[in-house]
Amino acid sequence: MESQQGEKAWREVKYSEKFRNAFRGMYVVAKTTRHLFIHIISALVAIAFGFYFKVSSLEWIALVFAIGFVFVAETLNTAIEIDIDLTSPEYHPYARDTKDVAAAAVLLSVFVAVIVGLIIFLPKVFNVI
Repeated sequence: MESQQGEKAWREVKYSEKFRNAFRGMYVVAKTTRHLFIHIISALVAIAFGFYFKVSSLEWIALVFAIGFVFVAETLNTAIEIDIDLTSPEYHPYARDTKDVAAAAVLLSVFVAVIVGLIIFLPKVFNVI
């Protein structure tokens, strides 16, 4: 019975609590993700380049989506890693595979973001040179 009450209470969280929980989740990601600082610096460099080269509105949209794609992938990777650590505290090859695949998703998102950045900025850099 206690489990059913806990589950019901979990589902009946107020909207304000949901936002607070989401911000707490972002805090957890910031505290537990080792490479987040690199993603933030890379995003700031891309934004600075965007202002410097006066990119178009469509290019800004592509940059924002590419940057967001990396942060979302990193956030999902962190959630998967936390879950795997909880559900499989001992080493298991499937747990390792799950973590590696989640990390690969982040790597793929970084590759996409780099390609978007190159498509946008390479022609502008060549025009300056």
